Amino acid sequence: MLISSSLFILVMLFGFSYTIYTIFRQKKLSDIKNDFINNMTHEFKTPIATISLATDAVNSPAISKNTESVHRYMNIIKEENQRMHKHVENILQLALFDRKHINLNLVEFDIHEMIQNTIEQIKLQVEVKGGKIETNLNAAQHQMLGDYDFIFNSIINLLDNAIKYTPENPIISINTENIQNNIRILISDNGIGMSREVQKNIFEKFYRAGTGNIHDVKGYGIGLSIVKAIALAHHGEIKVLKSIKDVGTTMEFLLPLNLRKAKRKHN
Repeated sequence: MLISSSLFILVMLFGFSYTIYTIFRQKKLSDIKNDFINNMTHEFKTPIATISLATDAVNSPAISKNTESVHRYMNIIKEENQRMHKHVENILQLALFDRKHINLNLVEFDIHEMIQNTIEQIKLQVEVKGGKIETNLNAAQHQMLGDYDFIFNSIINLLDNAIKYTPENPIISINTENIQNNIRILISDNGIGMSREVQKNIFEKFYRAGTGNIHDVKGYGIGLSIVKAIALAHHGEIKVLKSIKDVGTTMEFLLPLNLRKAKRKHN
C-alpha cells in the first residue's frame, strides 16, 4: 500500500509539474508570436507609409516640375521597396529552413569581392550615422564554393545588426583569415554589446533583446537564426566571439572554402 501510494503521488506530481511546464511554455510561445507579429507589422508599416508619402509628393504639381526632387523621391521609393523585399526574403528563407528543404546553388566566387559588394550596399546606412567601415581582408585563399546568395545575405544580416545596435558613429571592421581549409570572417562593432544571457539566446528564432519594445531596435529576431541555418547548411559555424556591454561585439562567421570536401569529411 505504501509503495503504491508513493508511486501514485509521484505520478501525480510529475503530471502536475508537466502541466505547469506546458502552460508556461505555451505562454512563452504566445508572447513570442505576438511580439513577432507586432514587430513585423511595424517593419512593413513604416516603408509602406514612406512610399505613400513619396508617391503623393511626386504627384504634386509643385514637385513634379522639379526633376531633382522627383529623382530624390523615386530613390526613396526604390530604397523602401528594397527594404520590404528584404523582409519578405527573410520570412521566406525562415520557412524554407524550418522545412529542412535547403537546396544550395553551389558556385565558385571570390569571398573578398562579395564582402566589398556587401559594403557598397550597406555603407550609406553607416555614413548616415557618422560612421565608417574598415576592412582587413588578409585571407590568402579567398576563392570558395558555396551558395552565393545565402552567404551574401548572411554577411548583410551581420553588418545590418552591427549598424542597428550601434546608436551613433559606428566603426565596423571586417577581417578575414584562413584557418586550415576554412575562411574566418570577423565582423566587429563599437555598439551596445550583449549580456551573457543575450549571447546564449541570440541565434534562437524570434529572439530579440529588449523584447516588447518594437521601437527600440527595428527587426523581429529572425536574421541571426537564418545566418545560423545557412552556416550549418555549409558545414560552417557562426558564433559570438566576444561581446562587452557598451564596448562592442565581434561575430565569427566560419565557412569551408570547398563545401564538397567539407561534406565528404563530415560524412
